[in-house]
Amino acid sequence: MERIFTDQMKRTVRLEGIPRRIVSLVPSQTELLHDLGLEQELVGITKFCIYPDEWFRSKTRVGGTKQVNIDRVKELQPDLIIGNKEENTKEDIEALEKIAPVWMSDIYTLEDALDMIRSIGEIVGRKEEAVHLTGDIETKFELLVNPVEGRSVVYLIWKDPYYAVGPNTFIHSVIERIGFRNAIEQERYPEWGDDGGQLPELLFLSTEPFPFNEEDVEALKVQFPGIRVLLVDGEMFSWYGSRMRLAPDYFRELFKTITLPE
Repeated sequence: MERIFTDQMKRTVRLEGIPRRIVSLVPSQTELLHDLGLEQELVGITKFCIYPDEWFRSKTRVGGTKQVNIDRVKELQPDLIIGNKEENTKEDIEALEKIAPVWMSDIYTLEDALDMIRSIGEIVGRKEEAVHLTGDIETKFELLVNPVEGRSVVYLIWKDPYYAVGPNTFIHSVIERIGFRNAIEQERYPEWGDDGGQLPELLFLSTEPFPFNEEDVEALKVQFPGIRVLLVDGEMFSWYGSRMRLAPDYFRELFKTITLPE
């Protein structure tokens, strides 16, 4: 029986029954599939799908998120491929659509992420598990209280030059949802530097995609002595799958760190 869905890019996706051979091209969505109990159904992942570790070590890898090995995907004979507009290239997706139905996420807000989880849950026959998961995530975020609410933040994702996160991104949505104010006004991922304008109260250095470390923190403390500089876990701010369950507890500890004197 044909099942018809609309993905987050407003594309029609037609499936024959419940998928039994799935390839995931997005790390956070791979982890979601694991947490929905799809051990047998998931047959292919990318080299960046590091969670869960047993899948990273055992599942067939089909290249990177932006350099998918099309032939390897074809060999796996999937009946569903799951991708993301920002993570995967248009060229790869068009090639993959000739192999199997491709369901694409397109995520800018926490609400988009929750919708993605519910949608994938329905597609793969795990609707009840997905509803339970999103309810758990929503409750944990609702209970989160930020004692330093309203402080301005610049969130850096790259170095040499520095690039920051602006509006119209999932990370921006998370920053503001947990009570901070994103000091970056330019959309997406603009270059950032000391341009003589007003500096933020907080500077977050993400562990991904550029792997900022404590040496970077100390260097920027010297460069910007009036700013509180912190290394933050990029997965907690940017992974929009089931890892969001862990994020509120992480943010609660981050708030505590900020309230303590340096």
